[in-house]
Formats: sequence, C-alpha cells, structure tokens
Amino acid sequence: MERITSLQNNRIKNIQKLSAKARERKAQGLFIIEGAREITLAIAGKYVFDSIYLCPELFAGTDYPEVLQSIPNEIIYEVSDSVFEKIAYREGSDGILALAKPKPHHLSNLQLPDNPFIIVLEAVEKPGNLGAILRTADAAGVDAVLVCDALTDMYNPNVIRSSVGCIFTVPVAVGANEKVLNFLKKQNIRTFAAELTAAQKYHETDFTISSAIIMGTEADGLTDFWLKNADQRIKIPMRGVIDSLNVSVSTAILTFEAMRQRESKHHF
Repeated sequence: MERITSLQNNRIKNIQKLSAKARERKAQGLFIIEGAREITLAIAGKYVFDSIYLCPELFAGTDYPEVLQSIPNEIIYEVSDSVFEKIAYREGSDGILALAKPKPHHLSNLQLPDNPFIIVLEAVEKPGNLGAILRTADAAGVDAVLVCDALTDMYNPNVIRSSVGCIFTVPVAVGANEKVLNFLKKQNIRTFAAELTAAQKYHETDFTISSAIIMGTEADGLTDFWLKNADQRIKIPMRGVIDSLNVSVSTAILTFEAMRQRESKHHF
C-alpha cells in the first residue's frame, strides 16, 4: 500500500480541489465521502470507488473497522495524520476518506411501491438543509426525494456530512419542475404544496393516499409553478412572531404527520 506523507502530492491536491469546487466534481466524475459509517452506507448503496485514503492512527478509533473488508487493497492509500488533517472536512474524523463516482439520479430509475410518500424540494440551495431532509427521509422511510431545479450540488461534502450518509440510503432523483410534475401525475400521486397562506392545515390533510409534499426555499417559498399546479396547498400554522420555519424542520413535521396517519390507518 502506497504511503503519502507530502502535502504537495498530486492526489492530495486533487482532493482539495474536489472538496472546494462543484465544477471539479462534475468534470472529474468524482466526489468525496469522509467517515467509515458513510462509506459503509455507500458500499451498501452499490457506489463505485475510485480510491480510499486511510490514516491508520485515526482509523484505529473507528466504530466501523469492518469497512475495509469490502474495499480492494489496491485502491487504498495510506496517509500521514498531517496529510489527512489537510484533506478532512469535518472535526473528529475517524481517518478514512473515499473518492467515489456519482449516480445519475434519473426519474426513470425510480422504482416506487404502491401508495408512495415522496418529498419534493424546489431550488434547494443550502447543502445543510438538503442533508437534513435526506436524514429525515431515511428516518421516516420516505419512498423518494425529488430535487427540482437544484441550486446545490447533490454531492457537496456538506450534503453528505449533514445527511450522515443518508444520501446513499434514500432513493433520490433530480429533474426540472415540469418533468417532476409530469412524473407525479403519471404515477397518480397527489401533490401538496406547503405555503404559509394556505387555508388547509397540514394535520387536517389526508396523507394516507399516494402523496408528495412540495417544499420551497425559506427565503422565497415555492414558485408560482408549484402553487398553480399542485393539487392542494397546505400550511403549518404559525403561532409566534416569526412566520416561517427552517425548510428541513417544516419537511420533518409534514413527513412524520404523514407517517403517523399511515401507521394509524394500517393498525385499524
């Protein structure tokens, strides 16, 4: 196994480029995964790896030592702790980082069950919000997350970090607003646009049918496209001074209400 100790090594310089710039990730067809748990989830999600960078001193403390059993030795590069510190993008790392190849995330690749529940995000721009919503989707067992007119790179390191690897566990598709709407209509999925001035309250809405909640940005909410084309508008009542919630919090509230309704219907 090759050992890298120089910060000037070309591989190390390239990792820094990939970390900093979405256009580099797109041009090279590579993205970064840091952490043994996240890499384990990517392996389960059948992601293809280009190379692995391992700092033995840090990796000795990992909770997922078995991850190395699934990785070919010839793509592993051992790095010194000073080099790993340079390429790591989070604190408290367990000393392993991977370069992997992204998936295409086409709508046509989605395989939905009967009576699905879907989260649709329009123009999500903050990696942390996208990651948090993917984490919610995994926790709730959401059938898919559809990202429309994305303003952030799906494989931004902060998406992977804030999702704790759930980008690898949740079915995700990316497409323009029109294509996503057409896809939902063809699947006979009812669309619910989250909007502050809607008359219908979220907890009085039936999510036990095939459903998709449509979430907009915190600054501007949903565009007219979704407000006009969604089947129904719904709201989370605001009782304080501030009139909106973080989009990831709003999404979690709606999602777990839907799961509560579906579980109640199943039990009865």
